[in-house]
Amino acid sequence: VQLQASGGGLVQAGGSLRLSCAASTPILSNYHMGWFRQAPGKEREFVAALTWREGRTLYTDSVKGRVTISRDNAKNTVYLQMNSLKPEDTAVYYCVLRQNPNRTPLATSGAFFDFWGKGTLVTVSS
Repeated sequence: VQLQASGGGLVQAGGSLRLSCAASTPILSNYHMGWFRQAPGKEREFVAALTWREGRTLYTDSVKGRVTISRDNAKNTVYLQMNSLKPEDTAVYYCVLRQNPNRTPLATSGAFFDFWGKGTLVTVSS
């Protein structure tokens, strides 16, 4: 599976961006998709994820209320709508996919995700 992320860019604090990630193959109902990010000099961190069939979501605390993850089943695409952006949101954002053969709940550890996109840079200026 290849994941192609897009939508990053430069935005002022308080602004919005929508990231997209298209998968190269159909997304099966047990899959999870999500986003991680890595800021300069910091460790990679979980941002958000969803279950493909039900659309259940999970967010890290720092983005709750500002970020929405969603999907388009027909396009095999996951989105990350980011509003009220802050300079601390500056990072490379990575799209991820978990095949989840055992149908376990959403996870926040990168170790659970099987495929990673190349990343798209989001820069928020103050």
